[in-house]
Amino acid sequence: MLITLEETSALINEGKKLHIAGDDSLLSRLPKGNWIGGTTPYFISEEGGAFDKDRLFVSELPFAEEVRVATYGKYNVFQIVEECYDNGLTMIIMPYGSEVLAKYSKEAPDVEELLMHPVLGWIAGADLEEGENGRIKVYDGTTGESYTDKAVVMYIKLPEGKTAMINLINIFTDDKTDPVIKFNDNELSVIKCKVNGQEVAFADYIEKKGIDTRMPLVADYNGAYINTSIKSIENGRVSFYAPVFRDVEYRFAVKVEDYATEFKNRIDAAGARDPFFSCNCILNYLYGDLNGKKTPPYTGPVTFGEVAYQLVNQTLVYCEIVG
Repeated sequence: MLITLEETSALINEGKKLHIAGDDSLLSRLPKGNWIGGTTPYFISEEGGAFDKDRLFVSELPFAEEVRVATYGKYNVFQIVEECYDNGLTMIIMPYGSEVLAKYSKEAPDVEELLMHPVLGWIAGADLEEGENGRIKVYDGTTGESYTDKAVVMYIKLPEGKTAMINLINIFTDDKTDPVIKFNDNELSVIKCKVNGQEVAFADYIEKKGIDTRMPLVADYNGAYINTSIKSIENGRVSFYAPVFRDVEYRFAVKVEDYATEFKNRIDAAGARDPFFSCNCILNYLYGDLNGKKTPPYTGPVTFGEVAYQLVNQTLVYCEIVG
């Protein structure tokens, strides 16, 4: 729910367990309590997509029996697999452009223990018109401290018989007749790639093929598509919002002409009943012109990357508590 600073503060002072997203000018004024938060001024609310620096998006966690909050840097971020509840949910928020995010994004797929416990989260960002300017932060609400270079984590203990189910909605698919693209390492930027086994300059390939770089690379993981979105092409180097991985087969996504309609179709097919949290990528918000558009029942922050165990992008991630 998108509510005022005063309303949010009242919930914190009541002892509610909360996840909060909003502009840093508001997060920095919240009282200490059982909450974690991250910066973004973009949201999908019950009213539709919105840019709002005057309100905060708050998700209550009434199902949580206990919560613990911790922060981690790039050297110990995977300690999260050791400190979670046996029956619980781990929520993580990381700052865009941080070293801890780079570490997590490159190595998470190789940490098998991550798949043993639900890990959900997102990447904090800032007003795109203003740039970063040190305003991208995550918050440990228990101490009131903010960070530009750490991950903040809330460990949530679930009642016996309850389970957290993390899912994602991806509106992109690939064309199986397109060439297969592979990379030599787990990287956030590349110069070379292999197209159908032949090494080429990736930027040249994109230019010659006339590829719309608003469409991500997609990899088919046994029918589940994972996106890797292109951030920029400069001086022959192609940079990504999430890493490409060694020896994974990629193709460019089939172009989506109408994001809102495609989301509606996928949402209807997903059949979620009552997600307590969701987040949708800033690239979907921008490229799909989601300002003012609704995606019920999914409401939450518009983010600069999403976490469903590993980092994903151009994706809607959500979680339900079932059982």
